Amino acid sequence: MDTTSEKVECGGCLQFEILAECSTSRARAADLTLPHSVVPLPIFMPVGTQGTMKGLTSDQLRELGCKIMLSNTYHLGLRPGQDILDKAGGLHKFMDWDNSLLTDSGGFQMVSLLALAEITEDGVTFQSPHDGSQMLLTPEKSIDLQNSIGADIIMQLDDVVSSTVTGPRVEEAMWRSIRWLDRCIKANKRPDCQNLFAIIQGGLDPELRTKCLQEMVRRNTPGYAIGGLSGGESKHEFWKIVKQCAAGLPRDKPRYLMGVGYALDLVVCVALGVDMFDCVFPTRTARFGVALTRYGQLQLKSQDLASDFRPISEDCSCQTCKLYTRAALHSIVTREEVCCHLISTHNIAYQLNLMREARESIIEGKFPNFVRKFVKDLHGNEKCPSWAVDALNSVGISLE
Repeated sequence: MDTTSEKVECGGCLQFEILAECSTSRARAADLTLPHSVVPLPIFMPVGTQGTMKGLTSDQLRELGCKIMLSNTYHLGLRPGQDILDKAGGLHKFMDWDNSLLTDSGGFQMVSLLALAEITEDGVTFQSPHDGSQMLLTPEKSIDLQNSIGADIIMQLDDVVSSTVTGPRVEEAMWRSIRWLDRCIKANKRPDCQNLFAIIQGGLDPELRTKCLQEMVRRNTPGYAIGGLSGGESKHEFWKIVKQCAAGLPRDKPRYLMGVGYALDLVVCVALGVDMFDCVFPTRTARFGVALTRYGQLQLKSQDLASDFRPISEDCSCQTCKLYTRAALHSIVTREEVCCHLISTHNIAYQLNLMREARESIIEGKFPNFVRKFVKDLHGNEKCPSWAVDALNSVGISLE
C-alpha cells in the first residue's frame, strides 16, 4: 500500500487528496473537498432525481452519513422549474440539504426518452413526458440550469447513445460530446463554485475511447466521468472499457463511473481505479420488496420470512434494522407504502457502508482480502461470475 498524501487543487473549487493506494490493484482511498462537504472516496451517490430521495428525508440521508447525492437537470428543469429554483436560491436550500450535490446534465435522457427526443448539433429537443411540451436542451441551457440548481459538481451535456449501438453513430456522438464540452466550459458562469466534469464516450470501441480520453484530458476539467455504459453490453465488455478509461485518466483527479450500482460491480470497479458511482438501483429494487445484504438480495415477500425475527442485516445500524424485523417487513411489504421507504433506507445504508468498508481496507492495506471476503459472502459456494474473476485478475487480485 502506498500512503503518500498530497492535496491537489483540481481547478474550480475542488481539492483531491489521495490518502492511500492499493499496492496490488488500482484501488485508492481519497478525500474530495467540495464547497459543501468533504466526500470520502470511494463513494456511492444515492439518486434523488427531482431533488428528493424516494422514501427518505434530507435528515435521514444525513443520519446515514451521506455526503453527496445526485439529482437530474432535465427533470428539475421541468419540475419545479428554473424560476422556482432561482427564487429558492438553488437546490440545496430548496430541499434543505447542506452536503454536496452532483447534477447529471440531462444527456442520459437521450437514451431513456429516445422516443421523445430529437438530437442535432444544437442540442436535444425533448417532448415532456408530463404535458407534451417541447424543451430544447443545449449545452448552454444545461449549464444554465445547473448554475441555477447550484450543485457542487455539474456534468457536461454529452451525446449519449446506447452501449449496444455500433457503427458511425458512436463516433459521431463521441466527437459531438467533445464539441459540447467546449460549449459547456464557456457557458459555466460559476466555475469558482461549481466543478464541471467531462464525460468520456466512445461506446465499446477502445480506439474511440482513447481518442475521447485524449481530447477530454486536454480540456483539464476538475474531474472526469466514464459514460455510455450499463446499457445492455456484456459484463466482459463493460469491465474492459472501465479499466481502459480509469487507466487513461489523470491520477490526481476524481474518476466517476455513471449509472453503476450493483454491489459486485462497485467492488470490481473500485479495484479498477474508479472513485465515484451512482445508480437508482437501491431505491428502485426496494419498491419490489428486495433488500440488499452482504449475502445477496433478500426477498422480503418470501413466505419463509413470515416468522423470521432478525433484522434485514444484523451488522447494519440503519433505523430500519434497529426497529424492524424481517417478519414485520414481510407482513407489510405488499400492503403499506411505508415498507418501500424502510427498505430504501436500509439499501442506501448498505451501499454507503460497502464503500466505507472498501475505503477502510485500502487505507489499512487489506483491500485484496476485503475483496475475497466480499465475494465469498456474496456468492457462498457458487462461483463468482467469470467477468468479475477476469477483471480482478487483470489488476492482480486472485479469488483463490
